[in-house]
Amino acid sequence: MREPINLAQAGPGNFKRTRSRFVEALWILVEFLLVTNPLQVSSGVRAWALRLFGARIGAGVILRPRLRVKFPWNLEIGDNCWIGEGVWLHNQGRLTIEENVVVSQEAFITTGSHDVYETMDLVIKPVVIRRGAWITTRCIVLQGVEVGENAVVTPGSVVHRSLDAGWIYGGNPARPIRERWPGGVPEG
Repeated sequence: MREPINLAQAGPGNFKRTRSRFVEALWILVEFLLVTNPLQVSSGVRAWALRLFGARIGAGVILRPRLRVKFPWNLEIGDNCWIGEGVWLHNQGRLTIEENVVVSQEAFITTGSHDVYETMDLVIKPVVIRRGAWITTRCIVLQGVEVGENAVVTPGSVVHRSLDAGWIYGGNPARPIRERWPGGVPEG
């Protein structure tokens, strides 16, 4: 049996600050006022604030109220995406959301976790959500995952491994349920 890990001695792992603590603190204030704030109704203002801090946000992106973004400089969202109310993008590392993706209400996507077997160091791996994918309400997508093109993750599912394109997944852990379009992707 291993000895308990002393969390106070856990090291920083592979997390490297790419912005000063001042910029991080300024982002927290701007996020609170313009992005997370449920009284701020403009998706355009949210996108502007994220871009101001280095996010790459495509055209036609809808960003709903109560959105949380850890580090906007690690975020890329393609054209015509919809990011739902209460979504939390905990992106200590690179998070790429390609075009025509939906991330529904209260989904949580994280690029970080901890080395639970040895040091408790923070471990960061990028997450990629490919075009046409749908992460439905209250899903959790964990570090190092690639969600395939046109994949759907059913409500409340936990994704801890990469998912193939064109399938519907569900559960904890997420498993394949069936092909999304057995006859091929519909025209139009």
